[in-house]
Amino acid sequence: MFSAVESRRLYRQVADQIRSMIATGELAVGQRLPPERELAEKLAVSRPTIREALIVLEVEGLVHIRMGSGIYVARKHTIQPAQPEREPFEGPFELLQARAIIECAIAEEAAQRATPSHIAVLDENLEQMASVVGDTNAALAVDRAFHTAIAGIVENAVLIRFTGEIYDQRMTPYFEKLASHFEGPDSWTWAMEEHRAIRNAIAANDPVAAKQAMRTHLDRSQKRFSESFGEEFFGEDEGRAAQRKAKI
Repeated sequence: MFSAVESRRLYRQVADQIRSMIATGELAVGQRLPPERELAEKLAVSRPTIREALIVLEVEGLVHIRMGSGIYVARKHTIQPAQPEREPFEGPFELLQARAIIECAIAEEAAQRATPSHIAVLDENLEQMASVVGDTNAALAVDRAFHTAIAGIVENAVLIRFTGEIYDQRMTPYFEKLASHFEGPDSWTWAMEEHRAIRNAIAANDPVAAKQAMRTHLDRSQKRFSESFGEEFFGEDEGRAAQRKAKI
């Protein structure tokens, strides 16, 4: 009997192609891969797709990402007999896009319903965030609480649970590996200020501003995870690299 065929996510196909090149020796251990930008052009896919594929391979231990230098083959992949398809998982950028669509609507609705007691909860959360920006695990917990608190203003149990569940999907080895390259005190401080803008819009009972503030926050989150690994300048002489940096 025929059954529906799953459309495999593009980044998984890219990861498979690079994995195969490592297995055949086309990419040797210690060899530096082309920069993300070049890989995206060669494979005709977006840079986020390349990044998600590289993160998969880094979690598998096949490549090593050196910030400011590039991506290197860490070990040779051993070709094994065909195995059942790996469990599918959502890529980090796919999750952030989904959150932006859903949480913007929640923030818009919350701004129409917020009371002083709701705002007091958000204010307490902001104080907690300020005290934990140097501790990623603690910051994640406070960050999650902020977003679920906004859903709580709408007083819909499904939305509260859904907001928490979609946030928790970032607790995968793949999202954690990506975050390890870019999250730190600076990024959490920026996130806190973006939270403050969301809080202010909700406190003003301005649904349009609340929706936009949430959109800005999640767009900037995605942009932070999309920053270059810094490998574009690798291999250039220092003078040319400095000139290019000066133009940015």
